[in-house]
Amino acid sequence: MPKLTAPTPAVHASFLDAMAEFRAEGRGGPDDGSAVAREIRAYGDRWHDPAVFAAYTAWLREQSGPGRDTGTVPCTHFWCTEGEIYLGRLAVRHRLDDFLREYGGHIGYDVRPSARRRGHATAMLRAALPRARALGLGSVLVTCDHDNLPSRRVIEACGGIFEDRRGAKLRYWIDTADTPGTGG
Repeated sequence: MPKLTAPTPAVHASFLDAMAEFRAEGRGGPDDGSAVAREIRAYGDRWHDPAVFAAYTAWLREQSGPGRDTGTVPCTHFWCTEGEIYLGRLAVRHRLDDFLREYGGHIGYDVRPSARRRGHATAMLRAALPRARALGLGSVLVTCDHDNLPSRRVIEACGGIFEDRRGAKLRYWIDTADTPGTGG
């Protein structure tokens, strides 16, 4: 059964396959501002090295704690895995800065192309809400591109209440205490 875990070297081979899938759909180019794209550009030609991959997963785990990069919003990263299969990623940002308030939100997620349309994104977002609440977030902002109907459906299925559209982004708020399917 899929579950959210801390980033781990145990899924190295599957992660590499997933990144190849993202690249095949055009992710990682200079105009792609997503976290997946930034990391593909920064690590993509080095991830194959197990030591580099282990350092990368350690760096992701450190982003929520005192060892994180200065000047950034603390962020807890989760990977959705099933055994040693990497299905996707989710980030819970501990607070909003100006950029996140407008575009990125508290929670961002990606599901690898071959694992889409199976409910993983909805399950990931639902599982992240109690974790966000544990960080003291009573409600979270989740955004998606205006033309990303699957992501809109995920957010709405998890209790997202539409606030507005800013540029190409739709902005939704989800109450972390009273979310469908979380037992809240």
